[in-house]
Amino acid sequence: MSISEQSIEVGSLKWFYREANPIGRSEALPVLLLHGLPSHSYCWTSLMPDLAEKGLRAIAPDWIGSGLSAKPDKRDFAYTPDAFINALREFLNALEIDRFHLVVQGFLASVGLQYALRYPEQIERIAILNTPLTSDAKLPWTMQQWGFPFVGDMLTQDPLLVDRTLEGGSRYRISDKDLDIYRKPFLKSSDPGRSLVATIKNMQWKSSMAEIESGFRNWKQPTLIVWGMKDPWLPVELAQQFAKGIQNVELVQLEESGHYPQDHWSEKVSESLLLFLRRQAL
Repeated sequence: MSISEQSIEVGSLKWFYREANPIGRSEALPVLLLHGLPSHSYCWTSLMPDLAEKGLRAIAPDWIGSGLSAKPDKRDFAYTPDAFINALREFLNALEIDRFHLVVQGFLASVGLQYALRYPEQIERIAILNTPLTSDAKLPWTMQQWGFPFVGDMLTQDPLLVDRTLEGGSRYRISDKDLDIYRKPFLKSSDPGRSLVATIKNMQWKSSMAEIESGFRNWKQPTLIVWGMKDPWLPVELAQQFAKGIQNVELVQLEESGHYPQDHWSEKVSESLLLFLRRQAL
């Protein structure tokens, strides 16, 4: 099952996204996959063919400021949760997607959860992979430094930041082939580094976590949480605490996986995700 690479102009912003489509006609809702930092949509490419094979259209965009999507100056794009949410809404409108399954992973993908709370009528069900969920979640020191004056500017211009962060969070050696793809945007321009600094500085961490923590107490749509137990930044207790507060939730623990389970434990993630989506569709 092939994955296409596409881009679309939405207002003043160019979105890059990867897409895998099922063969033949399918009535199933699409699946939107949102990545974290400092990753991009390539992280979903091991899962997307599995979804398409089971009749699910899989769409994985690069967030604005990441990967091959636009990296506007902070004067033109605020890099706040509201800015990302509004841009995502316009992206989905441009693709004529008004209802979908949502899959999120990582820091920044928590914006996807805020999107779900603000537009619950668009969400059929949610799968959450190692994403900050409560006010007890902390931004890792590694990422905090990206927002420091001068220090952050220097760190985010080093392409090896990608290697250190992805492998540090995964606790797993990533192949050179994959690292080449993750590094590529940082090698081509200084814009990804500047966008990363702006994103970290404008995450509005406390208010974002408060919105997620309080908003999901009333969440009723089916929810799957898949958690890599070796995550050095987000302990499973955060997921357990979150799961106790919402209805219709299932928690799957992956003992050997770290922060980016879709990258290095994709088979198990794919299995859990497909079981969840197919079971709930019955």
